[in-house]
Amino acid sequence: MEAIARLRNVPTSPRKMRLVADLVRGKRVGMALSLLKYTPNHGALRLEKLLLSAVANWQAKNPDAKLEEADLYIKTIMVDEGRSLKRLRPAPQGRGHRIRKRSNHVTLVVDAFNSGEVTADFEELNEKAN
Repeated sequence: MEAIARLRNVPTSPRKMRLVADLVRGKRVGMALSLLKYTPNHGALRLEKLLLSAVANWQAKNPDAKLEEADLYIKTIMVDEGRSLKRLRPAPQGRGHRIRKRSNHVTLVVDAFNSGEVTADFEELNEKAN
């Protein structure tokens, strides 16, 4: 059973947040948390908190299941563009240049690993073995 966590109106551009999201897509939760903890990007801190929230949501949905035995992984992570704040910056000769302060929305889905499904983490292990 999967659990969803959403983070809305994050004041970071979607392009920067996607760089961090691509690091953890398809990984197991433990590995993703360790990657996010030591990634220097600003979005990594917010994604780490979001991942912990998704794990807590999964625990709330499955009170009888143990977290260690569930073997959770990141099933889906999407970074969508949020609204842009439009500002004007003074330019020469009385003009104004527009500045767009972008934001994003992040949706993260965590699921328990089933033997029938194949994840990117599993594929990496097979590639390294060959």
